[in-house]
Amino acid sequence: MKLSKNKILISVLFSLAFSFYCFADSTYVVKKGETLYSISKKYQLTVAELRAANNLSENDVLKEGAKLKIPSADIRNAAALSTSIDPNPQSVQNNSTVYYTIVAGDTLYRISKNYGINLAELLALNDLDNNSKIHPGQKIKVPGNAKKVDTPSSTNTKTVVTQPTNGQKADNSVLWPLKSPYVKNITGKVGGVQLTGIANEPVKCVREGTVMYTGVYRGFGEVIFVQSKTGLIYSYSGLKSVSAKKGDYVTCGTELGKVGKEGETTIKFMVFQNGKPIDAARAPRG
Repeated sequence: MKLSKNKILISVLFSLAFSFYCFADSTYVVKKGETLYSISKKYQLTVAELRAANNLSENDVLKEGAKLKIPSADIRNAAALSTSIDPNPQSVQNNSTVYYTIVAGDTLYRISKNYGINLAELLALNDLDNNSKIHPGQKIKVPGNAKKVDTPSSTNTKTVVTQPTNGQKADNSVLWPLKSPYVKNITGKVGGVQLTGIANEPVKCVREGTVMYTGVYRGFGEVIFVQSKTGLIYSYSGLKSVSAKKGDYVTCGTELGKVGKEGETTIKFMVFQNGKPIDAARAPRG
């Protein structure tokens, strides 16, 4: 019996170690035939995040044996990097900036982590996008009040949802992705709301725009990002199934997918501007 228990314990510990390896910042050695897309699927990240973390452009080709930085998941960065509109430096609220000189081995992702700022904010300050490459000796702006910090090997981006479980019944004057859902706020870094509906209920678009990303995102299940004409990213996550695809132009009321991930009847709804969450209830509709 003791031997059996020990085997179970070892199995659990191995599983936890494997999960930590897969879902923390790490280095990955590219295998023959692999692409950024296939690796992004393996680690449940976006291709844009891998590019930004490794200072790669769309034209760069992966080679067997190359080492890739696998960043920790951050849905704010994923949303910001999925936008087709260049970040607007005027929208970043900072009183002052200072210059940082890039050294060999730096990436935009690493610099943003070292200074404890959001990657989207760093891109916006320097009028860069997710395909911009940097080089040693180049000077870029960082917020004047940002201090270089020691960053851990992984970043906890889990959200904490307020109680009670079902939240409050939705105000009918506000258009939500679900019909008459229960609504509760999400506290933590990402903001947004959790909506509770019924199993297999359609998840509908609340603001017209272009689908910029669909896929499984670490910690959020099936995710859809829809970018409005003004550059806001509307994030619908935790879906059972997705009916829209990248590149689709969807109008208000278009079905994006279904509720019901793993028997649940909830989704998370967030709206981002340059990678920063805004009030999901007050974000533009229509």
